[in-house]
Amino acid sequence: MNSTHHPPSPPVREISTPPHLGLGIDTGGTQTRWALAGVDEEIIASGTAEGLSALYFNSLEGKNTFQQVFSGLAATAGTHGILQTVRAGITGFGGEVGNLQSMLAKIFDLPEHHIRVGNDIEIAYLDIFRPGTGYLIYAGTGSIAAYIDEHAKFHRAGGRGYLLDDGGGGFWIAREALRHIWRLEDEQPELWRESALGRNIFQLIGGNDWSHSREFIYQRSRGDIGKLALAVASAAESDEVALDILRRAGGELARLGIAMCKRFGNKPIALSGRVQELHPIIAESLKQHLPPEISFRQSTCHAHFSAARLAARQLQSLSL
Repeated sequence: MNSTHHPPSPPVREISTPPHLGLGIDTGGTQTRWALAGVDEEIIASGTAEGLSALYFNSLEGKNTFQQVFSGLAATAGTHGILQTVRAGITGFGGEVGNLQSMLAKIFDLPEHHIRVGNDIEIAYLDIFRPGTGYLIYAGTGSIAAYIDEHAKFHRAGGRGYLLDDGGGGFWIAREALRHIWRLEDEQPELWRESALGRNIFQLIGGNDWSHSREFIYQRSRGDIGKLALAVASAAESDEVALDILRRAGGELARLGIAMCKRFGNKPIALSGRVQELHPIIAESLKQHLPPEISFRQSTCHAHFSAARLAARQLQSLSL
């Protein structure tokens, strides 16, 4: 009897399902940091984008920038898997969730309850402390102290914006330096040439006349201005004025922590944010201004990683 031989069937190739992802976002005046995490809370990708703050919502141009940056993040996330949740910490955010949450839901094509928006400092705090256990002083372009109590209520000191205060932050440091330089120029023109601080600042600005400073101060973003703090730090070893500005920045930051201790009692204090990386004198000065019984440490905060892990936990709760 003849039998028909059929070629062996090719092995069935398993088609891997793209992972479900949570996106964590930490915006700042200088840059926006993002990270993606899977259901297991492992970080699978991260990066940076243009700096943003809640103040951008005060103008049409700013809103367009917000949309462009977040649309870019949505496209990037899509190359790694299926985005399902977003946890965004927005610098300067005051709690007006509705419009922002709605906008993000449209950009990421997700239900609104899959989007959680808050202050970037809340996320940074949870990256360092458990609720009720300490105070976070965060200094980047701006500055703020944060405390989340045992009932998950957020408390703040400072963080009221560069026009009002933000003492000890990068913008404040830059502004103090520019104020000093130009007040001396009023009295003794060209004196900046004898100052390491003046030379460094004007090199970054791109010129030494008032027109260059005026354009930089009044046309550039607060994040760009805050970057001038790098010029202050680089001059600190040879310029006593620059060193004094950084020393006073530490005192300004200490004031925020002391305010928290007066309100809620003595607890450990952590300093985080990029300002502490400018020069050791900032943290040294901060510690010197604190009462000796208060524990102090420096911490490197990766708030975008923390936000991504929080977004991943929401993935778990949604049972996707």
